Amino acid sequence: MKIKEIIETIEEFAPISLQEGYDNCGLIIGNSETEVNGVLLALDCTEEVLEEAILKKINLVITHHPIVFAGLKKINGNNYIERVVIKAIKNNIAIYAAHTNTDNVLNGVNGLIAQKLGLNVEGVLEPQKNVLGKLVTFCPLEHAEKVRNALFNVGAGSIGNYNECSFNTEGIGTFKGNEFTTPFVGKPQERHHEQETRIETIFPQFLQEKIVAALLNSHPYEEVAYDIFKMENTHPFIGSGLIGRLDNEESEREFLEALKLKMNVNVIRYTALRNKPVKRVAICGGSGSFLLTKAIKARADVFISADFKYHQFFDAEGKIVIADIGHFESEQFTPEIFYKILIEKFPKFAVHLSTVNTNPINYL
Repeated sequence: MKIKEIIETIEEFAPISLQEGYDNCGLIIGNSETEVNGVLLALDCTEEVLEEAILKKINLVITHHPIVFAGLKKINGNNYIERVVIKAIKNNIAIYAAHTNTDNVLNGVNGLIAQKLGLNVEGVLEPQKNVLGKLVTFCPLEHAEKVRNALFNVGAGSIGNYNECSFNTEGIGTFKGNEFTTPFVGKPQERHHEQETRIETIFPQFLQEKIVAALLNSHPYEEVAYDIFKMENTHPFIGSGLIGRLDNEESEREFLEALKLKMNVNVIRYTALRNKPVKRVAICGGSGSFLLTKAIKARADVFISADFKYHQFFDAEGKIVIADIGHFESEQFTPEIFYKILIEKFPKFAVHLSTVNTNPINYL
């Protein structure tokens, strides 16, 4: 098996097109055509993680955080990033990162936290823009259902909690094939009028290639007429952060104690308790202070995230409880996502969770 097959599996779950503009996801070191003998999963790629890969004779490391985030102008081994790059190349180890694209899918980083806390997910805090497209196509009436089903089967037609959504109208289509055509209906070099169905449906843009392939494979015409439009609508389940609710209300103290236990956290930095029950919870793994106003607007009782600065805690203003559990702590289970995906697809392949604790912060 080649590295590209592993990458395709990860990106089917978390398309790389969903990464934020500042990010650097993807294959950072290595060749996708290389045969892979094993995968090591970690939150970060440190020198210790690479040593573990070398010891286990593994030639692909998959992490959440990209080892190369900003551009490298020199590679002299003067810092850990440069040393990791040098060591990976010397030992023929490929490094791949799935960062904000894993944050931005519903069952990614935030979804896993919600699962561990027993939350019922309602949607994302900040839906991503420019991720939807609309397909419009035309086909004979008796073939419309076949075409619709083919499109739905590859992911078209999902709106929030509804799927198989489309709009259909009937009309007359005309066409005239030249002498080189063998039309499905009508005769070459004669204008033909056909009763057709116009099918409209939306889809995530990262599925466009599959959507078009499904259309062409299911449509009876030699030449398929279709239009694709980019939409400004947001996707309710693709974007930053997450909002969910508990089955049963808990006191703020009870919730924080449970959070500490379920997320294996030593310390929680939190704002003043409001003596109100906790029912709705907002989540953003990693640095999530930019979503505080979104969490308040979503009527969350608690916002779980990390990397809040001193003055940002004042912004809670008694409207919400901020629970800063730490960057590493909020994302520490992310390798489990990759593990589950790869084991389900390749049950007999060597996939390992790193035993290295890459948290650079210690608590006394």
